[in-house]
Amino acid sequence: MACFLVPTAEAIVTTIASKVIEKKENSPEEAKKHSGNTENAGSLHVPFSRKLKWLNNMLWGGSALLAFEHVWHGEVVPYFPFLTAASDPADAAEMLHEMSTVGVTMAVLVSAVWLGMVAVSSVIEKRVQNTSAEDEKEAAS
Repeated sequence: MACFLVPTAEAIVTTIASKVIEKKENSPEEAKKHSGNTENAGSLHVPFSRKLKWLNNMLWGGSALLAFEHVWHGEVVPYFPFLTAASDPADAAEMLHEMSTVGVTMAVLVSAVWLGMVAVSSVIEKRVQNTSAEDEKEAAS
C-alpha cells in the first residue's frame, strides 16, 4: 500500500547527503590536498559522492516504479488522503505494518546491493592502482 515511501525517504536523505559530500569534495581545501599528489594516467578513483549517486538512482528508480504500480492498482489516488488505506484506521494499521516490514526490507536490500557495488569498485580501484605502481617500478628499472 505504501511500502514505496520507505525507500523514497531513504532516497531523500541520501540525495541531501550526496549534495553535501559533493560540495565538500569540490572545496578548495580538498583540491589543494589532491593537487600535491602526482597522479598518473593509469590511476582510477571514483569519488564517494558519485558512488552515493548510484544508491540515489537505485532508490529513486525503484520508488518510482513502486509508486506507479500502486497508482495502477488504485492504492494511491490523486485526492486527499492520497493513500486509500489512510482513510480507514484498520487499513492504516495494515499500511504501517507493510511499511515497517516490506518497505524496510526493500530499502535494506537495495542498500546491501549498493554496498556490494561499492566493494567491487574499491577492489577494481586498488587493482588498477597496484598495476600502475608495478608498471612504474618496471619502467624505472
